[in-house]
Amino acid sequence: MKKILIIQNKRIGDVLISSVIANNIKKLFPESRVDFMAYDFTNGVLENNPNIDRIIPINEKELKKIPNLIKMIRKVRKERYDIIFDPYSKLQSRLICYFSKAKYRIGNKRKHKKLPLPFYSHPINLLDEKTQNCGKAIEDRINLITSVFPLENPDYEPKITLREEEKAYPKLDAYSNPVIMLGILGSTPQKSMPYEYIAEIVDYVASNYKVHLLFNYAPHQKVEADKIYALCQHKESIILDIYEDSIRGFIRLMNACDLMIANEGGIVHIAKALQKPTFTIFSPYVNKDHWASFEDGKLHESIHLLEEKPDLFDTFTFEERKKIEENPHTLYKQLTPEMIIPKLEKFLKLHSKKSHESTR
Repeated sequence: MKKILIIQNKRIGDVLISSVIANNIKKLFPESRVDFMAYDFTNGVLENNPNIDRIIPINEKELKKIPNLIKMIRKVRKERYDIIFDPYSKLQSRLICYFSKAKYRIGNKRKHKKLPLPFYSHPINLLDEKTQNCGKAIEDRINLITSVFPLENPDYEPKITLREEEKAYPKLDAYSNPVIMLGILGSTPQKSMPYEYIAEIVDYVASNYKVHLLFNYAPHQKVEADKIYALCQHKESIILDIYEDSIRGFIRLMNACDLMIANEGGIVHIAKALQKPTFTIFSPYVNKDHWASFEDGKLHESIHLLEEKPDLFDTFTFEERKKIEENPHTLYKQLTPEMIIPKLEKFLKLHSKKSHESTR
């Protein structure tokens, strides 16, 4: 029996899309044991995945401490893994790979970093561009497998498996109108729209559709969420007393909702894995080709400033472009509700009939 380890020490969306490695490697080696190492706060998107035999939770801050990293290296080495996948290639994971003695240590090359040690037995180049509608981030992860092992008909779709008892969500039973999940804040300030723009979009949806609206945000973002709520004029459509502060709880809630409108981030990947329609608003600094997955203009739609103003970045110097990620808010101001709403309206009209016909 082969023992396989996947290491993805990053955020929720990254962990979920990296689960496609587990789904596909199990097809190649169905009798293998697949372990998945990820930050503890992301583990909810991996639970109950039939292709993952064991989740190894790690604490982000603790793993950065040298004694704890050494303990983890020893623990992994003791397991005698045959294959290790390291899609993010962070220093800690590269060291774990190097000292593991696994025959296959597969990770992405980082073009901007010279690696002093042969961390990987199979260093894989990132793809130059996407060729599938799953987005480059997912395709790069599948490429880690196909560059080393013969894999026919890869499965590019991340999946979330609900337990039977998780499929019911009684808190929403009292609401007859469709329920829309609103990702009002991104995972970081750089991924969050100006608050007045979010409020304007909330008011547009609330005043034009017979729906209920749920605000999603991280627990530490409660103060910011309250600021957005205060700016909204149509508060009667917003449900305030239903909120989940855990990943698994959010998954149950999202599964009970009809669709999602959100700033780009991990929750969008969760909604897609649950087969819910999504409308995504991208931060100007995010490369849409990397993270826009399965968009077809129907089930999944999005908007990015560069699509609306394709020549905008041509006016920036190289130094100015580098600063966009640090402070994208000036550019975000140019992605106005007037620009977003026509595209959102088309999306909502497409799904409103389906939403009204759905039953819980």
